[in-house]
Amino acid sequence: MAPEKENNQVLRIIHPICCGLDVHKRFVSACILKTLPDGSIEVEVREFETFTDDLIALREWLIEKDCPIVAMESTGVYWQPIHNILEGYVEVILVNARHIKNVPGRKTDVSDSRWLAELLRVGLLRASYIPPKQVRFWRELVRLRQKHVKTLADYKKRVQKLFESANIKLDNVVSDLFGETGRQIMRLLLETPKPSLEEVRVCAKGKLKKKVEELYRSICGFFEEHHRFLLHSLLSIIETLEKEIGIMDIRIKEVMRHHEDLIERLKGIPGVSEVSARAIWAEVGPDLRSFSNERALASWAGVCPGNNESGGKRISGKSPVKKHPLRSVLIEVSWAATRKKGTYYAAKYRQLRARRGPKKAIGAIAHKILKAVYFIIKEGQEYRELGANHLKQINRERLLTKIKEEAERLGYKVVAA
Repeated sequence: MAPEKENNQVLRIIHPICCGLDVHKRFVSACILKTLPDGSIEVEVREFETFTDDLIALREWLIEKDCPIVAMESTGVYWQPIHNILEGYVEVILVNARHIKNVPGRKTDVSDSRWLAELLRVGLLRASYIPPKQVRFWRELVRLRQKHVKTLADYKKRVQKLFESANIKLDNVVSDLFGETGRQIMRLLLETPKPSLEEVRVCAKGKLKKKVEELYRSICGFFEEHHRFLLHSLLSIIETLEKEIGIMDIRIKEVMRHHEDLIERLKGIPGVSEVSARAIWAEVGPDLRSFSNERALASWAGVCPGNNESGGKRISGKSPVKKHPLRSVLIEVSWAATRKKGTYYAAKYRQLRARRGPKKAIGAIAHKILKAVYFIIKEGQEYRELGANHLKQINRERLLTKIKEEAERLGYKVVAA
């Protein structure tokens, strides 16, 4: 292919040889740009299918062309097979699709791959965080467990809905429908068409022994064979999901067994349980080398405000990160932290809630917790609780400083008693 002349005066060339990949489900368009000594560029475009042998051919082609770096869009999960093949052979830059949107009008797969290569050539691409392979395995385990937990909650709601349709008001009496008493009564409903008061008395446990008659009244509805069949099906799925969650917990603990010390330090943060500590650890990874500081980590996780300013006016402060698994975990942890009495996070939440509302206040607490996570992992520090009086002390010092300045302005001097 004939070399093309190019003006290199405005943008400096960072990567003389680079490749852009436009990734799809069935095929990949690859464009290699090579800068020649006279300043012109040589362009070579090829198309590969996404079967493993074709992707290996892509890798061998890149190595043959001495291409050390590749850029591709993070389109769904289709980038992962390519990354599996290229990892360890060439440097892979994964970029957000909205950051490199091509000019519409004459857009094709080949032009997209070349556009990626041109941006990479002059260093205009910002790489997304790709954790090491082991951390990616942790992520998959933790995220699958979270999906099981959400699915389990959905099926429990369906049981409650089924009971409402059959005039069963068991959840009006028991605080936890799937506690020991609730489960015993559900088994009783499956086995006995019309349970007696004595049978209900046997099922009652703990404080609910005093509410046997109320429990009996709550299950006197229209629970027929149809409802019994549906309840049996729902309980079978619930038991299977609970068993799977237990298996996932064992597996997650096994693969993270070499990091128990760090997990324990993360559990020192108010609101962070062992499950959430392992979820946080799986999302951020073991070293945080890809994040220059705690602000970069907060921006990546979407727990800090975004910037959108034009004409000197701030248009919006919403974070561009709409959904992030780590953000979901941090929000749950933050709600738990605000319920810990005598802690800094609880006091700070109450202070912010009065001015900003509960949602923005909980987002700010998530930001602060993530900063603590950053220093615990990166610097090896222990969490230090400031206490609920920390904010009062800061406000006291600010108030005293303001009083002193006002007194000096009026010609007086404030002396401590």
